[in-house]
Amino acid sequence: MASYISRSKKGVDLLATANSNTDIKKGRGAQMNTGNRFLAQHYEQEHPEAIDEWETPDPKTQFISIEAKTLVNKVESPDVGMAYSMNPYNGCEHGCIYCYARNSHEYWGYSAGIDFETKIMVKENAPQLLRKFLMHRAWNAVPLSLSGNTDCYQPAEQKFRLTRGLLEVCAEFNQPVGILTKNAGVLRDMDILQPMAQKRLASVLLTITSLNEDLRRVLEPRTATAAQRLRTVERMSKAGIQTGVMLGPIIPGLNDHETPAILEAAAAAGATFAGYTFIRLNGAIKLLFYDWLQRHFPDRAAKVWHMIEASHGGQVNNSEWGSRMRGEGPVADMIAAQFKTYLKKFGLNKEKVSLDSTQFYRPGEQGKLF
Repeated sequence: MASYISRSKKGVDLLATANSNTDIKKGRGAQMNTGNRFLAQHYEQEHPEAIDEWETPDPKTQFISIEAKTLVNKVESPDVGMAYSMNPYNGCEHGCIYCYARNSHEYWGYSAGIDFETKIMVKENAPQLLRKFLMHRAWNAVPLSLSGNTDCYQPAEQKFRLTRGLLEVCAEFNQPVGILTKNAGVLRDMDILQPMAQKRLASVLLTITSLNEDLRRVLEPRTATAAQRLRTVERMSKAGIQTGVMLGPIIPGLNDHETPAILEAAAAAGATFAGYTFIRLNGAIKLLFYDWLQRHFPDRAAKVWHMIEASHGGQVNNSEWGSRMRGEGPVADMIAAQFKTYLKKFGLNKEKVSLDSTQFYRPGEQGKLF
């Protein structure tokens, strides 16, 4: 397949592709590397009519060890339901084509495309950084979120076990923590999470974007199947862990019709709460998602694209807090109403998820008299 970037006075406008999928890299969401806006020089294919075929290798995943300076980040956005987040990995091999975290890879000199899925930066000192952070006297034990950016249970966790190390530190300090993942690997840490949950120190949110395996396989190529995620919800909830589901993102014309079925299946598996986000295509994700649509769904690409635009004021991305994760207009309003209806029908969100910060304890610290 030939692909190219078209440009106007405003810069990159749109990525156009031929309607052929013969050269799709299986197991990868992105099929190319987009340009990095922070680099003065980069290469990309601009015209399909060259004499020689444009060939891009199918790179293997690289794990790049780094000594991070900080780990816990204060979240300024009111849209994401978390106050502080921590991420042991930069980049994510899951390869979800819509992932907003792709753009952050450009800060490290990489592309938001294939680089994001194949160059995984590993913060090997993450548990030590968390311990140092929690020992700070100013910290007041606000719940921390694992996976505020990339998935903490992506395949790298099987090898490096950094998420487990972070949970061990949280358990030692009685630090409340919420987990967001789309990987059944969270079950490996049940031995830590269950005792924490008994003290209301842990909750788990499984992202389920589609029950359709054909869609899931190309939308989120290296994630657990929906069936595996639902089984994970069931095992977590039976173990007494506050467990819910995140429908994210909802994409009109692709998976919006699945909301009732996903919520019903989640409730049947024991989930007690649920949330959703609406698709937004910021930065390089605009180009990557457009290319993905043309490759995998050429019959409906234009329809999907225009519905996304109609829900963000004529653009595919809205950066305004309060509306960027929900969208606006008739399509977004219909999705919101449907979600609310089926939450009530299946008995979800009856109680607010709450974690207890009063049990926080610094090892070696003397008991408080008052």
